Amino acid sequence: MRQERAFPAVTVTKKAESALRAGHPWVYAAEITGRRGDLSSGCITDVFSPHGAWLGAGFYSAESKIGVRVLSDNANEGFGEQFFARRVKYALDYRRAVMGGDFACCRLIFGEADGLPGLTVDRFSNLLVSQVLSRGTDGVKDVIYRALLSQLEAMGEHIDGIYERNESPIRALEGLEQYKGWYSPLPHPLSALTEICENGVRYTVDVENGQKTGFFLDQKYNRRAVARLARGRRVLDCFTHTGSFALNAALAGAEHVTAVDVSESAVALARQNAALNGLEGRMDFLAADVFELLPQLIERHERYDLVILDPPAFTKSRRTVSGAERGYREINYRAMRLLPRGGYLATCSCSHFMPSELFEKMLRRAAQDANVTLKQIEARQQSPDHPILWSVPETDYLKFYIFQVV
Repeated sequence: MRQERAFPAVTVTKKAESALRAGHPWVYAAEITGRRGDLSSGCITDVFSPHGAWLGAGFYSAESKIGVRVLSDNANEGFGEQFFARRVKYALDYRRAVMGGDFACCRLIFGEADGLPGLTVDRFSNLLVSQVLSRGTDGVKDVIYRALLSQLEAMGEHIDGIYERNESPIRALEGLEQYKGWYSPLPHPLSALTEICENGVRYTVDVENGQKTGFFLDQKYNRRAVARLARGRRVLDCFTHTGSFALNAALAGAEHVTAVDVSESAVALARQNAALNGLEGRMDFLAADVFELLPQLIERHERYDLVILDPPAFTKSRRTVSGAERGYREINYRAMRLLPRGGYLATCSCSHFMPSELFEKMLRRAAQDANVTLKQIEARQQSPDHPILWSVPETDYLKFYIFQVV
């Protein structure tokens, strides 16, 4: 029996009930048919079916399109400090199990996949970087941060500070202010730069100014997979950001690596990372628009043995998927044109709205246009510190393929 509690309540549609019973934790605002009690954004609310069955409880939002983010369907849950400490413990125990020796450089909390909606926490050696996109989670972040630091310390892991990257426009949709900076209740270092080591490659990470949280951790093992093909080959790394794929290839023994990104600051940091690893002699860096550069390389009859395409998300909504598909097809078609028979292509999409089926269809069309055949070597996803919760499709976003062109 559900304990009687003083929470306000909402009633939802049959469609929302079905989604909740299937394990998806979101109730959209348009699916709320009734409200009672003192409902305010960020509060805990009970959720009831059209027939009055209790479905769970979670954070309510009056501003967001997501009206409730359900935290638990345990009728006896209290949602105090112990609840959030348990969620943190589950998340940390999971990373220790699946990441092993890579625990010093990984995603510690991945939002809904860890039962902490709208919260991302990445660890870069001695620093944590967080992003909060939910009003309710924002209200308990102090509790979560204390639990994180306490449990990491108990594991013998030292953290110097937490940097908050809360500048996302999504926060405005939750009625939250946008900002970035050190989490002030805690002491912190003077610099937002830190050094990490991933796959044996050293990087300087700028948690203040780098994209997202400063470094893309989800491609960790995909970079390793590509590096296995790089020895003795000429490599073109497109959308290199701070050089992660390029550096993995160079360290693995590539003959030469050209790394390209439209951002001058990203290219500058990639050069610094090359120097940090003593790889300058086998690499060059170019600040250029990949869409403009690839046709120029084809016109100059340039040839590479391995081309890597790691673009940003071309679509962040269903409305723009068709345009994104055209963009993906263009760069993949041109990459295939740069490769000889027997060359290798590593290509990916990091958009949830570009499903695997559509991405694969695009690759087939690009290969047909380029008059080549693709021999699949691997189909991969995000690293396991970004777990995919099968009941929450939004957690499944990264598609990564390695092919030989034949």
